[in-house]
Amino acid sequence: MLEAVAPDAFDEEAFFRAIAGVRCLLIGRQAMVALGLPVLTADYDLWLHVDDIEALNRLVAPLALRPTRPPEEARATGRYVLENGEHVDVLIARAVSTDDGATVRFDDVWERRRAVAYGPGLDIALPALDDLIATKRFGGRRKDVLDIELLEALRARGS
Repeated sequence: MLEAVAPDAFDEEAFFRAIAGVRCLLIGRQAMVALGLPVLTADYDLWLHVDDIEALNRLVAPLALRPTRPPEEARATGRYVLENGEHVDVLIARAVSTDDGATVRFDDVWERRRAVAYGPGLDIALPALDDLIATKRFGGRRKDVLDIELLEALRARGS
């Protein structure tokens, strides 16, 4: 007989409230979900300003999200993970090159960010649509190509 699996106690609203306290952008497929696109994902992807690692770690500590690397090591490698029952990939870079050689700078993307309502009194910071498309060009994976097609269709509809 199979036993029931207890649901994860992760509080997504509390997570979004916590990350609102730092210069942090929701990227990846969760950003696409926030825009209403029909994609599935099992994790969160963030692009965080390099000076905000310690602040983010403090803000998510009450949610039992633990960093896999200390801040200095995360800065040196350009990424780390926050995890418990959830998995949050955190990109830390002042700039990232796309697979076609363009440079995408965090400060520029942050300046153009858009706020998407999550609930009463809570907005999520996402890259502007063109910048979100550019972030999908960081890895050159097949699923990113498909995601770019969805995002471009959304852009063509004027969203």
